[in-house]
Amino acid sequence: MITPAPAPTPATAVPHPRLVLTDEVREALREGRPVVALESTIISHGMPYPQNVEMAVEVERIIRDGGAVPATIAVLHGRPRIGLTPEDLELLATAPDVTKASVRDLGYVMARGAHGATTVAATMRLAALAGIRTFVTGGIGGVHRGAPTTFDISADLTELATTGVAVISAGVKSILDIGLTLETLETLGVPVLTYGTEEFPAFYSRRSGFTSPMRVDSAAEIAAVMHARWDLGIPGGVSIANPVPEDEEVPAERMDGVIAQALTEMDEAGITGKDTTPYLLGRIVELTGGESLRTNIALVKNNARLGARIAVEYAKLG
Repeated sequence: MITPAPAPTPATAVPHPRLVLTDEVREALREGRPVVALESTIISHGMPYPQNVEMAVEVERIIRDGGAVPATIAVLHGRPRIGLTPEDLELLATAPDVTKASVRDLGYVMARGAHGATTVAATMRLAALAGIRTFVTGGIGGVHRGAPTTFDISADLTELATTGVAVISAGVKSILDIGLTLETLETLGVPVLTYGTEEFPAFYSRRSGFTSPMRVDSAAEIAAVMHARWDLGIPGGVSIANPVPEDEEVPAERMDGVIAQALTEMDEAGITGKDTTPYLLGRIVELTGGESLRTNIALVKNNARLGARIAVEYAKLG
């Protein structure tokens, strides 16, 4: 049986005592001001140095400019951190011993006093424990290609089914099976909202070939959906897919061939499990001559702009 994670409302949140919050984040939560959570796996395992640090700093600036407080989440020296300093970001980006930490890994990393870069699932869980309702990332995990044989399905999906946090992304990572992921989210009762379009986006590309389950056209509308769902006491999160800007995308017809080649090479190398996504993202950067990295950075920034607006609108309802 899956037990929903507790998620107190921002205005009344009492963060879990094991969490270490920056003064800025703690004060914002106490006053009911908008806060946006950010993951850290993208820093340690999703992009090369120094682009990863530059991206993290810029995304935090975008969120502040949008009227919200950024809270990048990670585990450092065994302590879950809600909000990071510039020195913390540099550590995550350069240390060779940072674990890619999903929910199952949190206790292990903490007990060992180690560093952990949090995945979407782990960031959601820690954000909920802190009382943060809005979370910005690049793309969510999902059902891997070949999952009917391998049973390789991201913990992001089960976390979305149980933890009351809204996740703003550019859609399911296009290295995954988007169709099966959408079917799974439907089965799990997770509302999937697509911002400003009738077609579900495919991370690097605006088009996936799959129709959006639900279209929304403003941050206020998204915040209203979040508020109505949780006001009813329905557990679980909300997935918001925000297409990458048109002038920054890699068209799907070109990206499909690149992904197919990267998948073939990964299979030949015998790479499996939690190492698959970092390998594929890195290989795709190589195969596209850095174009996919530029798109990845652009879509994260685009998601941060929308996420800040959503957090502001949701705080008005709180």
